[in-house]
Amino acid sequence: MDSFSTLIRTASHEQHVEAETSTFMSDLLGGRLGVDAYARYTEQLWFVYEALEADAGRLASDPVAGPFVRPELMRLASLERDLAHLRGPDWRTGLTALPATEEYAARVRECAERWPAGYVAHHYTRYLGDLSGGQIIRDKAERTWGFARKGNGVRFYVFEEIANPAAFKREYRELLDGIRADDLDKQRVVAECKRAFALNTAVFRALGEEFPLSA
Repeated sequence: MDSFSTLIRTASHEQHVEAETSTFMSDLLGGRLGVDAYARYTEQLWFVYEALEADAGRLASDPVAGPFVRPELMRLASLERDLAHLRGPDWRTGLTALPATEEYAARVRECAERWPAGYVAHHYTRYLGDLSGGQIIRDKAERTWGFARKGNGVRFYVFEEIANPAAFKREYRELLDGIRADDLDKQRVVAECKRAFALNTAVFRALGEEFPLSA
């Protein structure tokens, strides 16, 4: 029988691919959009991570979510440094969430408050994605817009406290395999992972509408 981490990965594969291959992401990584589109995307990430990390302190002692709450993963401070670099010191004044982003952040908050296993689903889709595909985005951003390597503008993608990402991801998957949830809750967690990817894809779609490539 497949391990739970394998089950999650295979069950959400289709949604994962859809999110990764969205038109906006393809255009962004293909260098066809300006740095403003990248900055706007970074702003949307701020709202999602604010929702993920606002309750992290409380969830650290939760038997289900607690093992996943790791300080070395926290991204909000790095995002804020990136936004200060991209938008200037007053970045907060112009910060706005797209409706799709608001919906995504609200769902994360709801899970954090009411359903720790569901919070884990969002935690997994975001942080493990950042450790993996996020590195491709960082590399492209550095080359496309001339950010310093692992410097301001791309700090969100730099996990300074994780020396060996491959080992960390392996350890994380072992935590997933040992999650304190019954079979029914595990099925709900898998469904929530799919929902997380769908919410993420909706944000990409909205960004694509905001930054259409002129024909």
